[in-house]
Amino acid sequence: MPLNRRKFLTRSAATGAGAALTGAVVAPAAEAAPAHGPKKRKRYSFTVMGTTDLHGHVFNWDYFKNADYADAAGNAQGLARISTLVDRVRKEKGRGNTLLIDAGDTIQGTPLTYYFARVDPITAANGPVHPMAQAMNAIGYDAAALGNHEFNYGIDTLRKFESQLRFPLLGANAVDAKTEQPAFRPYVMKTMRTPHGKDVKVAILGLTNPGIAIWDKAYVQGVLKFPGLEEQAAKWVPKLRSMGADVVIVSAHSGASGTSSWGDQLPYVENAAASVAAKVPGIDAILVGHAHVEIAQQLVTNERTGRQVVLAEPLCYAERLALFDFELEWDKGRWTVTSASSKLLNSNAVADDPKITKLLADEHALVVKYVNQVVGRATTTLTTVDARYKDAPIIDLINKVQADVVTEALKSTEYASLPVLSQASPFSRTSEIPAGEVTIRDLSGLYVYDNTLVAKLMTGAQVRAYLEYSAEYFVQTAAGAVVDVEKLTNANNRPDYNYDYVSGLSYDIDIAQPAGSRIKNVTFQGAALDDAAKFVFAVNNYRANGGGAFPHVASAQELWSESTEIRTRIAEWVTAKGVLDPADFASVDWKLTRDGTPVFAS
Repeated sequence: MPLNRRKFLTRSAATGAGAALTGAVVAPAAEAAPAHGPKKRKRYSFTVMGTTDLHGHVFNWDYFKNADYADAAGNAQGLARISTLVDRVRKEKGRGNTLLIDAGDTIQGTPLTYYFARVDPITAANGPVHPMAQAMNAIGYDAAALGNHEFNYGIDTLRKFESQLRFPLLGANAVDAKTEQPAFRPYVMKTMRTPHGKDVKVAILGLTNPGIAIWDKAYVQGVLKFPGLEEQAAKWVPKLRSMGADVVIVSAHSGASGTSSWGDQLPYVENAAASVAAKVPGIDAILVGHAHVEIAQQLVTNERTGRQVVLAEPLCYAERLALFDFELEWDKGRWTVTSASSKLLNSNAVADDPKITKLLADEHALVVKYVNQVVGRATTTLTTVDARYKDAPIIDLINKVQADVVTEALKSTEYASLPVLSQASPFSRTSEIPAGEVTIRDLSGLYVYDNTLVAKLMTGAQVRAYLEYSAEYFVQTAAGAVVDVEKLTNANNRPDYNYDYVSGLSYDIDIAQPAGSRIKNVTFQGAALDDAAKFVFAVNNYRANGGGAFPHVASAQELWSESTEIRTRIAEWVTAKGVLDPADFASVDWKLTRDGTPVFAS
């Protein structure tokens, strides 16, 4: 069945970067005040619902397993579930007493979003309407902040997606690189009609992550800049208050932890939401995103006013819906927030909204067919189950593909004679390529991110420092201690995607030693690594641009890059081979040791 490519209505236009969009809605009538006795103050309550880090999840479906999504915690995923929750809240509160917003990372993350960015792109002439635009329009979002992953497919794809929405994409700190004026709408002002004849103006300010300047440098460098959240909130919140905003809500694609992954590469904080609440007066609530954690309610006291700001972060992938409940009172000619609280609703408590599943049934079927294409045959089962602490052949496959692509790309250049090393991370703990037929979904499950490939020039000393930094991922474990693999990794909360294998070398990681002194016996082609030797280093664009703050790589000379996803390169390599045999790519490049003794038997 052909796709309906016009499943949306044009958004009402608002001129100028800071143009306000108004949505006037009428609340149910309140009971009349008694004829006698003290005059009651006018009160009004409303609810703001929020999602974040949807990452292309419309259905409760795992495209990598070709089955309904399931996890040990019993979570459910997808906007179809969120739509059911939203309808319930609107029915309970009154449609006119609710708003629905999102905190970003919408158009990347599943084969569904990849398909409509690369296979049947929305940017093509008479291209399709993005499934996330269709779903969010149908549910009736009022605004969404930009996430960093909105930029993964380039600005043209993002702008096309934006044009397909019936609500604004907000990013007050996404500015033109030359003029430093907002490149996206900074805010939207919504008008809530009360039964008292006194409108409530609710301002929603959107803030995105400064890390976009690093992570998607290839697309945004020289085009856009991303100042800090705190700095831009301090600029915009007073403006919104001066425009008559009774309530100011920030939708921030930035976690609440106050940490950053980029070291000193940027002068701004990555996870700045709590700092914004503490430092910038005039904010009532912040919908938090980016960190993929669950915060039902976090109260932060503003340092200047002493007022509390309520923060909430619903879990990613549409597993939770945040609810901010506000109570207002009319006093001295204006509305004042007297209380604000938040909680989360679990999408596993409801069924899919058939309105959404029917709307996108065709798109879903197309993607299921696409990912189940057979591209080769595996001679044995490959899995990431122990890839965090053992050199696993399935990760060697990634490195082999990357090294082959870079070698071919540089064969006619002055760097053709240099040896090629490659890095890859154990992104998933559950990926498996089964023996027998290999499909696109098997390979997509191995490489879940839409990263592309870059070649950098590195010295032996720099690679050694790179390995040492990567080895900080392991928890220091004494030689005589019992090894619990569940407690062996993720030291200092470092995620799996910030631990790298490096192929082309041989080395030991001595986890009995403190961080910074763990890399031992590094050899290249059987000889001790020469610190002055030069290597071509094949890395993904996230790492090449400084993601994870690995040393030297971001500042290293770039020799080559491309826009084809590494996932696609893996599929091409397997298709060309026909047979996926570990003999063609597997090698034991590293092992964990304690005081020189291997932790695991080979």
